[in-house]
Amino acid sequence: MSGLRVRARLDARDAAFDLTLADGEVLAVLGPNGAGKSTLLSLVAGLVRPDHGTVTLGEAVLTDTDAGVFVPAHARGVALLSQRALLFPHLSAAANVEFAPRSQGRGRAASRELARRWLRAVDAEDLARRRPAQLSGGQAQRVAIARALAAQPRVLLLDEPMSALDVTAAPAVRRLLRTVLREQGRTAVIVTHDLLDALALADRVVVVERGRVVESGSVRSVLTSPRSAFGARIAGVNLLSGRIVEHGALETPWGTVVSGTEETGGSLHAGAAAVALFRPAAVAVHLEPPHASPRNVLPVTIAEMEVHGAAVRVRGAENPDGSAALAADVTAAAVADLDLAPGRRVYFVVKTQEVQLHPALPAPAG
Repeated sequence: MSGLRVRARLDARDAAFDLTLADGEVLAVLGPNGAGKSTLLSLVAGLVRPDHGTVTLGEAVLTDTDAGVFVPAHARGVALLSQRALLFPHLSAAANVEFAPRSQGRGRAASRELARRWLRAVDAEDLARRRPAQLSGGQAQRVAIARALAAQPRVLLLDEPMSALDVTAAPAVRRLLRTVLREQGRTAVIVTHDLLDALALADRVVVVERGRVVESGSVRSVLTSPRSAFGARIAGVNLLSGRIVEHGALETPWGTVVSGTEETGGSLHAGAAAVALFRPAAVAVHLEPPHASPRNVLPVTIAEMEVHGAAVRVRGAENPDGSAALAADVTAAAVADLDLAPGRRVYFVVKTQEVQLHPALPAPAG
């Protein structure tokens, strides 16, 4: 079994993680730059030693600070694939792939056969004799994937594996990884900034911010009902945090009350921490506050405007508590008619039925 359990703290980086990955599950780790995503991979790979905690893989204890256990990186049964292929420049593609089984004590013939098998699996058999300098970025990453798999890891760790590839190579490598991970039931953790990676490869998503897991769930739940600021940003929705003041109403830390519809189950009560979610496309922009049917009217100072598909995304300044700015998607005609421009004071208006109220996730421990 290759189920992974991480419960570890690294004081120098102010990082504390607590997560479990089932055998054969693919986990996508999302979060802003510097959030601690790569630190999580390093803890699993044995590249850094936590100050406190444990890392287990199946029944094997890889790290246990109380017991003084720390299995070195090469003996963990873990393979790490990074942004760049990092192939040995003096070896052919085949020899690079052979390196992993040879270093594990396999004979020359067995290692050569494994290399052929994995190069064939990643559609790179014809590249066997080439040196890394003769490979494109996408070709080199294919060989690196073959090398990682030839080590027969129990867990595959992928750190932004598509980020260094051009727009033509990345989709092909993504399809390849999907095939490898799905067909072989591989346990894997993929750190990525790209929503497509999570959609194509992952069973579950965690969002990491400031060295903590702040959100966890299925890909669908995180992208349709995010509870963290970063989750909302990648899902393309507006998020306001606050507390329930009465049924169907949330008050933000700066005193704005937002009305919405609660998720079924009635778990929200007065005083409960909650979030309000609504799509930028559901927001209308007005120059004066309307006084018609019940709706939410949010004063905003425009900070920036950009073309967003067929619409223009109008984004306000950040909220009074420093949280992410609200956004509205309007037509180019509306921008012209209203004479919208950065610095202008406007009102974002959204109907109550377009706002979803959900319980906030518990604050991360540590």
